Amino acid sequence: MVVGAGFSGIGAAVRLREAGFDDVLVLEKGTQLGGTWRENTYPGCACDVPSTLYSYSFTPDTAWSRVFAGQREILGYLQATAERYRLGDVLRCGVEVLGAHWDEAAGRWLLETSDGPYSAAVLVLAIGPWHVPRRLEVPGIEDFDGPVFHTAGWDHSVDLTGRRVTVVGGGASAVQILPAIEAQAAAVDFFQRTAQWVLPKPDLPVPRALNRLTDCLPGVRSVLRVGQYALQEGFGYAFRHPQAARLLEAGSRAHLRLAVRDGQLRRHLTPDYRLGCKRLLTSSTFYRALSQPHVRLHPTAVSAVRGNEIVGDDGTTVHTDVLIEATGFHVGELPLAAALHGTNGQTLDEAWGGEPQAYLGTTVSGFPNLFLLLGPNLLGGSTSAITVLEAQLTYLIAAMVYLDQSGHRSLHVRPTAQSAHNTAVQEALATTVYNTGGCTSYYFTSSGQNTFAWPWSTGRLVRRLSQFDAAAYTFDTPARPLRLPAQARPQPVDRTADADAEQP
Repeated sequence: MVVGAGFSGIGAAVRLREAGFDDVLVLEKGTQLGGTWRENTYPGCACDVPSTLYSYSFTPDTAWSRVFAGQREILGYLQATAERYRLGDVLRCGVEVLGAHWDEAAGRWLLETSDGPYSAAVLVLAIGPWHVPRRLEVPGIEDFDGPVFHTAGWDHSVDLTGRRVTVVGGGASAVQILPAIEAQAAAVDFFQRTAQWVLPKPDLPVPRALNRLTDCLPGVRSVLRVGQYALQEGFGYAFRHPQAARLLEAGSRAHLRLAVRDGQLRRHLTPDYRLGCKRLLTSSTFYRALSQPHVRLHPTAVSAVRGNEIVGDDGTTVHTDVLIEATGFHVGELPLAAALHGTNGQTLDEAWGGEPQAYLGTTVSGFPNLFLLLGPNLLGGSTSAITVLEAQLTYLIAAMVYLDQSGHRSLHVRPTAQSAHNTAVQEALATTVYNTGGCTSYYFTSSGQNTFAWPWSTGRLVRRLSQFDAAAYTFDTPARPLRLPAQARPQPVDRTADADAEQP
């Protein structure tokens, strides 16, 4: 059973079926697949990883129109991939998983969903870290006198033409939105609590001739992927060795000086922490948009809303017609964690105690046959999430094959293995820019633990996940083979004949 039909869920379904595990079912609460690329439709929405890296290695797309693909093109790529691999046979949209618990006697996960009960031998959570929007929580916002919406729920019925618009939040979505809307609006007020490091983004159109060339000569595509991977890993090296980040900081400062002539505005846009401490942003249009006469930067947080007035921490008050929350997501807060019960009835939320951890970011002690995709301490400021995902899928398939061939029913990661891995991760993070850069970021929990970043190279991550290490696990002997239907409703079931006929 795969929960979620974004990049992770689609990739998992394809790889599992290719490996011969035909009894796969994907449950998606949305009305269609796509995950974050379905939900985020705000103006300017695009990827900040080169398109050739932000695609499956098993389904490269040579027809990207730009170096950095936009939201619609990425969503189209996911839809085309699902169609190519006939995932419609195993995908059920509009089904929300409400909770699950491990049935020790049956050796299966029993799920509660909006479509009734399901059971699964193996549960793969492909929900992703950018899932639950972080809303602006300040006094008076519920009484705002006008449209207010989050970037992940963009209200396309609202026309910004000639209106006063306020954007709150200075992360990746804000950097993309501001240049996309400033020409429409009569005035834009931009509240940014913390200045960000921004590098130029070479977002160039891809010539059709190059696409045709990569179609004819697949080796060219491989060379492009290798080159872009090497560039991304160069950023990663700087993040692991903070002194090496100084060159990138110099490049970012030069970018700022060239784009912004106003000295006071430049000072407000200059970070006071090391590059890489927060997510590195890229844009060649953000600073230009901020320099427009009808755009005003307010280097402060928002403290309250009064009618159609936005009040900053520094006392700034601005009148606005439309309030846009570019405030990001609750990264690391797995939505199902509070409703996922393991071997002793404890929830995943309770087991984590506010500090998510997993063995190799993938399996969790006390939760047999559960696999997390893009789980704790696997990502970073430079890594393509697709590279990480595919490494995890290799590990998942190897684990499934081991269970199938060994005759075991379930696997349990040893607490000692998980603890040793997590200790090593935290010790390695201690010297990285993520931990020493002098900022606060979504990488950290409220207790100060970095539960997001991988402290080593992507190559090391891929190697660690390339083989299933059975010694890190204990196993249960099955009552029946794993390859019996992994997604079957518990018996007896009172359902219509049509519903039963849909069961893959």
